[in-house]
Amino acid sequence: GKGQDILLSLLEMDPGARYLGEVAFGLNYGISRFSRNILFDEKIGGTVHLALGAGYPETGSTNKSALHWDMICDMRDGSEAYANGELVYKDGKFLI
Repeated sequence: GKGQDILLSLLEMDPGARYLGEVAFGLNYGISRFSRNILFDEKIGGTVHLALGAGYPETGSTNKSALHWDMICDMRDGSEAYANGELVYKDGKFLI
């Protein structure tokens, strides 16, 4: 498919590139629009972001990679997240 060659080349960069380096829910509900600045946008309330590759050692990560690829997903409409089989997040908001 489109972009598959680029994706595979990034994932084959080194052994750590295929590991999850970071995952977090955005909690700043005062931000409502994407700005195209990933460091800002990953904090938008109702989003979730993850990174493939290197994690931050300050957070306990031991994965090493030349790659740290942030991705953001808007979860504000029609989303659900479960923990231990319990619904804990729906439509961009925590239920607990």
